[in-house]
Parts: sequence; C-alpha cells; structure tokens
Amino acid sequence: MIGQIRGKLIGRQAPEILVEVGGVGYEIQVPMTTLYQLPEMGQEVTLLTHFVVREDAQQLFGFIGAADRRLFRALIKVSGVGPRLALTLLSGMDASEFARCMQRDDVTALVALPGVGRKTAERLLVEMKDKAGDWLDELSPEAVSDSDPGRTPATDQRAEAEQALVALGYKLPEAAKLVASIDVSDDMTSEQLIRLALRYAGGGK
Repeated sequence: MIGQIRGKLIGRQAPEILVEVGGVGYEIQVPMTTLYQLPEMGQEVTLLTHFVVREDAQQLFGFIGAADRRLFRALIKVSGVGPRLALTLLSGMDASEFARCMQRDDVTALVALPGVGRKTAERLLVEMKDKAGDWLDELSPEAVSDSDPGRTPATDQRAEAEQALVALGYKLPEAAKLVASIDVSDDMTSEQLIRLALRYAGGGK
C-alpha cells in the first residue's frame, strides 16, 4: 500500500491534484479540507495517502493530516459509504468538526452535504457516535484551530467556492446561488466561505 507521497505539486483541479515524484505524475483525490492547505503550484507537498484498488480502477486519496486519513478509513467501513462519499464528508468538515457533529447528533449538518441522505446520516451517527470522544482526544490543538493558510480577494474566493461546490456534486447554478447567499469579506478564506455555503444549504445561519 502507498502510505505517503512527497513531490512537486504540478496540477490542481478540485477534487484532484497531480504530484510529480521522480518524473512520474500521481493523480490524487483530496478533500477540500486538504486542498485549501496545499502549497503554491511548483512547490513540494507531502501527503498521507490511502490506496484503493477496485476491479475497474485504482485510486489514490491524499490527506494533509493523519486525523483526516484515519477518519476517511473509518468512514469507508460504514455500510453505504464509499471512498467518494467519504471524500465529500471530509470536504464539508474536518475530523474535529465531524466528531462534534457526532456528539451533537447533528443529522442536519450531514444531510446538507451532497450525496448524504438522511438514512446514511443516521447510520453514521449510530456507528460512529461512540468514537467521537476518541477523535477529539487524538486531535492536536493545531487540528482544531480555526486558522487558515491563504487569503484571496473576495471575487477569487467566490470562484473557488463555486468550483468546490460543483466538485462536491452541486450544479453550477445551485453552487452560484449558495455562494451568492454569503456575505463575503476580503479577510475571509476560501475554506470558510465553502463551509458557510454548505451550512446555508442545510438551513443553518
């Protein structure tokens, strides 16, 4: 199994990135929580990975943090949750947010994510709620902080958020409407904007 990859970031088109290692380009699927923490194009990046082999495809999934990879591996063990849906869940919330969602029995936040039906959300709560405390205990202070790496102008933030929502399964008009519903300030990061849009989609404030 490929457990880690380090190389030059040469491509980025959500939710897929391309990392060059020794002249070979590896296509890696990443959640939005990882995408927003990537370095600039051409710089070196190190990702923890999970390799999935199926009859019709071989896929490599990458994560900035160990907690997100552990959560991804736990999610795909849940009945009805495959790698793509697990990636969607991690795009809408990181490991600490997911754990708190489990503690609050927050079905609404889960159903707000594209592809997550109420039955799947309830199954996640039943099978993973007891582990929520362990997830929070394992997370470092850095993992639960609200700090974000990059800052971009409001217009660029909106474009990135729309692209992210489309990658998560929304149609472009729906994505544009969700993003337009958010009051964006210049000091707001792309990650904060996409999370607010997803919260709005679920009926939150």
